[in-house]
Amino acid sequence: MDKAAAKQKFVDTFGELVEELKTILVQYKMPQEAIDWFVNSLNYNTPGGKLNRGLSVIDTYCILKGISTSDLSEEQYKKVAILGWCIELLQAYFLVADDMMDQSKTRRGQPCWYLVEGVGNIAINDSFMLEGAIYMLLKKHFREDSYYVDLLDLFHEVTFQTELGQLLDLVTADEEVVDLDKFSLLKHSFIVIFKTAYYSFYLPVALAMFMAGITKQSDLKQAQDILIPLGEYFQIQDDYLDCFGTPEQIGKIGTDIKDNKCSWVVNQALLKVTPEQRHLLDTNYGKKDDESEARVKKLFNDLGIEKTYTDYEEEVVGKLRQSIANVDETNGLKKEVFSAFLAKVYKRSK
Repeated sequence: MDKAAAKQKFVDTFGELVEELKTILVQYKMPQEAIDWFVNSLNYNTPGGKLNRGLSVIDTYCILKGISTSDLSEEQYKKVAILGWCIELLQAYFLVADDMMDQSKTRRGQPCWYLVEGVGNIAINDSFMLEGAIYMLLKKHFREDSYYVDLLDLFHEVTFQTELGQLLDLVTADEEVVDLDKFSLLKHSFIVIFKTAYYSFYLPVALAMFMAGITKQSDLKQAQDILIPLGEYFQIQDDYLDCFGTPEQIGKIGTDIKDNKCSWVVNQALLKVTPEQRHLLDTNYGKKDDESEARVKKLFNDLGIEKTYTDYEEEVVGKLRQSIANVDETNGLKKEVFSAFLAKVYKRSK
């Protein structure tokens, strides 16, 4: 099955899940107006985007079982796809709330949910309901499975970890008050590991492992020890592309400099600047005008940040490849799970 067909099959499953969630509201005797609102929120906020996190659950499960997607029974496919959609619901929950906190205008090429006519602050409750939908689906489809509590624990812990990352991001990089003294590579590492790596890289693999019966703590730790550094590398790559990639290349206009983001790029610059260059950063970083952004970008070029990134990339990928080579496959965990993730990330340009 090619990528487009695999994605379409996954998307088709979401329609079934919306109907299941709708039925729960009907059983609660919710008025039709509220049911329609929830269904609209689900469809507007969840299935957009690349769906990489959700699809990764299916891909990982198939690698662990040594089969292709087409070999899965209808029941197997639906269960593993539900776990994938639970991650996409978690992502939707985060994004709806995050867009309100950041006062963002667009998401995935359309207005942010809170800016849709008639929504406004109701989006706060909608974000809660997107998260709640995860646990309704898990209860319906996994309650009789031995790993049900493991799934609940995993989702609760990863959600809290992500919220910790968001908290540090918000208090470190206030868009209204620029203070580069708050920035550090240590803070950046914590933010990206907790805000991105756990739910985007570790969660899909851990979910597939539980469903495949690979539940030993030693195996979960093996996965975490590779996937968390891989997730950090992915986000550093994102920070780099935001500054040095073109809009045609990355599909968006980079805004980290104007948004006063505690990015890897500015933290590397802070390690290299002279007092005069530091003054230039202090007076231009986080400003909303194009001229200030251009001065910062020129400074990044003068400091050789592109070379710093290239050296970092080769070093971290070398370490990741070594870690993957050392994976113990005794209990069913497979090196291919991690090499497949690394192949998607290494040298990506968007």
